[in-house]
Amino acid sequence: MTDESEAGVDRYIATGRQRYGEKMKTASGPPPEGASPREVMAHKLGTAAGRSIYKMRKTIVEPVCSQIKERRGFRRFSFRGVGNVGQEWKLICLTGNLLKLFRSGWSPQTVWAS
Repeated sequence: MTDESEAGVDRYIATGRQRYGEKMKTASGPPPEGASPREVMAHKLGTAAGRSIYKMRKTIVEPVCSQIKERRGFRRFSFRGVGNVGQEWKLICLTGNLLKLFRSGWSPQTVWAS
């Protein structure tokens, strides 16, 4: 880890693909001695706690990204550079949120001053 802002972050990273219906090996205790980083992560994901935490990804981040890719057809950025890409991403997210509000039938409440 090279970025100080990521200190103390407990990562859960997929180590491979799992086929539909395939059972994952259950792990307990510490990872084996001399295990590679991939094996350590696979062991971590095999524990009961690791499974329950990793399972939450389907409800937190992935639906938003898939909606942006599939429904909006956004596949690549138009600009180059971190700053420009950041601004474009904010615009994509803003328009996505506005579309969600519009489709839900929400309208702003106007308050007229007397």
